[in-house]
Amino acid sequence: MTTHLIRATAFVVVLLFLVATAFAAGSSPKPKKDRRPGVSEYNAGVKLMQMSKYDQAQAKFEAALVKNPKMAEAHNNLGYSLRKQGAANYARALSHYDQAIELNPKLAEAYMYRGVLHMLMGNEAKALEDHRALTGLNRRLADALQAAIASGEEPDGLEGLARSW
Repeated sequence: MTTHLIRATAFVVVLLFLVATAFAAGSSPKPKKDRRPGVSEYNAGVKLMQMSKYDQAQAKFEAALVKNPKMAEAHNNLGYSLRKQGAANYARALSHYDQAIELNPKLAEAYMYRGVLHMLMGNEAKALEDHRALTGLNRRLADALQAAIASGEEPDGLEGLARSW
């Protein structure tokens, strides 16, 4: 009888463990990796941009846009990477900011970066237009852009970085 009781107890313990494991696995699933075209290249570009490796980030954002030309965030961050490589790239940067805003008119970061670019190019009126648009989208970024326009200097850091996925 003792052997039978031990076996029955062991069976119940194993069964309870399996049931608990099954429920635990279903209660907190791992987040799924974003498999949209261009996302892995985009995320790699963001990391490079955060390390100030703008030429390498540029290549990643361009690769992301080959796979997904409608990725507004990649256009925005490509514009930033180009802008950080000097005035010779300003026209291309502006084109990408414009494309980002056309694709996603609510992408506050693109207004921030484009406004800074307009300021750097000496077009304060256009920078102020972006500030007005930004005010309704993201007050923190609007304040940062206003400070940049007032000082005439590019803000430190990545205030307008579009997020990673």
